[in-house]
Amino acid sequence: MSSHALVTGSAGFIGSHLVDRLLAEGWTVTGIDNFDPYYPEQQKRRNMAGHVEHDAFQFHELDFRDADSLRALDGDYDVIVHLAAKAGVRNSLLDPLGYQMTNIVGTQNLLTFAHDRKLKPFVCASSSSVYGNAPRLPWSEDDKDLLPINPYASTKLACEQLGYVYANTFGLRFVGLRFFTVYGPRQRPDLAIHKFARKILLGEPIPVFGDGSSERDFTYCDDIVSGVIGSMEHAMDPARSSYEIFNLGHNRTISLSDMISRLENVLGRTAVIDWQDWQPGDMRRTWATIDKANRMLGYAPVTEFDEGLQLFAAWLDETLVAEDA
Repeated sequence: MSSHALVTGSAGFIGSHLVDRLLAEGWTVTGIDNFDPYYPEQQKRRNMAGHVEHDAFQFHELDFRDADSLRALDGDYDVIVHLAAKAGVRNSLLDPLGYQMTNIVGTQNLLTFAHDRKLKPFVCASSSSVYGNAPRLPWSEDDKDLLPINPYASTKLACEQLGYVYANTFGLRFVGLRFFTVYGPRQRPDLAIHKFARKILLGEPIPVFGDGSSERDFTYCDDIVSGVIGSMEHAMDPARSSYEIFNLGHNRTISLSDMISRLENVLGRTAVIDWQDWQPGDMRRTWATIDKANRMLGYAPVTEFDEGLQLFAAWLDETLVAEDA
């Protein structure tokens, strides 16, 4: 009998890739998503196209901020994978309360749901942004005294702390995953690679904040999904630790200027750059140590940046054709 996963944010970027992989590996999957208008529902519907008719997939359009909606779910789940969130660092500066309601209250509702159902394995998406501008690089899960510098990051750190409470007080097996700048097919349109690629193809200026020296630990979506599945296996094994935090990155950095140059090469176009001031709440550099995830989850990213950009560009080309049809 296959294992059954409840996946929040199943129509999103990472969520839809995870669902595709789980179904291919023989899982039963129940997905939930509320089609938050942060980006077009049409893209999310396309994300689901590969699995929405699958016999082992069931979808519920609901908002996990509504505890009553969660209680109506009647599946016999083996693990919860909580990927849904109100995303975006800069937007969180404009709507901090909205981010708290979705990311903290919504996560609390899911933890309560898991506790009430006596469902112990719980995997939760966190973010590299919880490190703020911590000076010691690369960042390690052992780093303490984290000081987030934007509301989005503060909500993600709060979710990790809620997970600790439920692991130590109520017996859940909680795994928090700090994602580092995930890219690839189905990427959200507000994220830099996707946003820049569209503008470059249209000949429009791309907004570059700062001087191009900021760096990110770009991580391809398929590698991230492998890490999520490894964390699910960890959470489902009662012989393993009940609370863990893992970095899921690539363990190398690429500057903003270098990313733009490589994207230009892949697209065969030259970017027109609109230089702008540094933005409040933006981190200057992200860089993950992944030794712990490698040791405990078998996590080992294999997709090099240029290869990932090529795969993203091929997907974007198909997407643009579909949008014009």
